[in-house]
Amino acid sequence: MPLVEVTLAAGRSDDQIRTMIHEVHEAVLRTVNTQPEHIRVIVREVPRTHWATGDTTIAEMDRKKGSA
Repeated sequence: MPLVEVTLAAGRSDDQIRTMIHEVHEAVLRTVNTQPEHIRVIVREVPRTHWATGDTTIAEMDRKKGSA
């Protein structure tokens, strides 16, 4: 049973996440010899204040972009 875990910074709409789940499911189905009902996709959303690149959180990057 393929299990795909995707971690995203919070902020996408439910429709965007649903579309991504569908596309990931289809990619696994095309490339792995398995049944559709055996594919698992888990999406984890992380608050933008809890995800950093270097020493800058995504929320800080967002604020910097907004003020530029």
